Amino acid sequence: MKSNSVSATRHSRTTHLALVFVGVCALVFASAPLWAGANILRLLTDFFLYLSLACLWNFLVGYAGLVSIGQQAFVGLGAYGLFTLSRYTGLNPLVSVLIASVVVAALSIPFAALLFRLKGAYFAISSWVLAEVLRLTAQFIPQIGGSSGMSLPIEAARALGAQPAVRFTTIYLAAFIALLMILSGIYFTLQSRTGLALTAIRDNELAARSNGVNANRTKLIVYVLTAFGTAATGGLIFLQRLRVTPDSAFSISDWTALVIFMVVIGGVGTFEGPIIGAVLFFLLRGTLADFGPFYMISLGAVAILIMIYNPRGLWGHVRDRWHLQLLPLNFRILSKQDS
Repeated sequence: MKSNSVSATRHSRTTHLALVFVGVCALVFASAPLWAGANILRLLTDFFLYLSLACLWNFLVGYAGLVSIGQQAFVGLGAYGLFTLSRYTGLNPLVSVLIASVVVAALSIPFAALLFRLKGAYFAISSWVLAEVLRLTAQFIPQIGGSSGMSLPIEAARALGAQPAVRFTTIYLAAFIALLMILSGIYFTLQSRTGLALTAIRDNELAARSNGVNANRTKLIVYVLTAFGTAATGGLIFLQRLRVTPDSAFSISDWTALVIFMVVIGGVGTFEGPIIGAVLFFLLRGTLADFGPFYMISLGAVAILIMIYNPRGLWGHVRDRWHLQLLPLNFRILSKQDS
């Protein structure tokens, strides 16, 4: 006698292979200071930091539906928090990054109280306006260097290592650990009750609210978590540069436009999308960066073509066509016959 049984699982053979690949990559990156030169470490550090920003923006937009073009506000606040604490308290820069991130996360709550009153394009524009207000404000505060900015104190830089190579390695490992924590945090959050609520809100917010989902509270949680991660990433970005100015810290082109490019071409609302987008962006940057204006034109052309022919992004297209999920967030229903 045969009976049909149904089971639900997140994992498949492809998932197991993907996890093995992720583990191998993690080991390779963790051991990079042992075999990589300074230029490779700098490139990987940039990649980790940009990928962190891309994953956080995708978390905010692709799952919470909060289309922000003002995430540079949190990058700048995190950077200035690091430099201010390092200059006036003498704390270790990595400790300063953590403290600054907590403060920025707290500041994001009143920011959210203002921005969440608006929806759609009004929310997006208001987030950019907030970042511009912060940039202009920083230019008129002499204690943080005004429009000329400020440099990291020599003592703070030496706290990361007496030699430049040691400092590069320390910042590299900090960026790598931050990326792992961000990816893990997003992945497990999306598998939790909060992730289930986010999925319901993304699919149909009105229906989610009618079924008891507190949409505002769920979005606030994502907004605050994203602010914390973005501020920490911003601190590490400028810790690597050793100097910060209002224009560089609150740059929409560097910290939002390029991040949007990565997420859009990879696939908004997919866990793997920002990773694919970041890899493609760095390949294009390494190939075309020396061509001046043609570089930015090429990025724009690539983004337009992908949005026209694959609106869900590269990974979204792969997922929809071949039903492939390397790191699935939802359960799959399996049916099998037992005799």
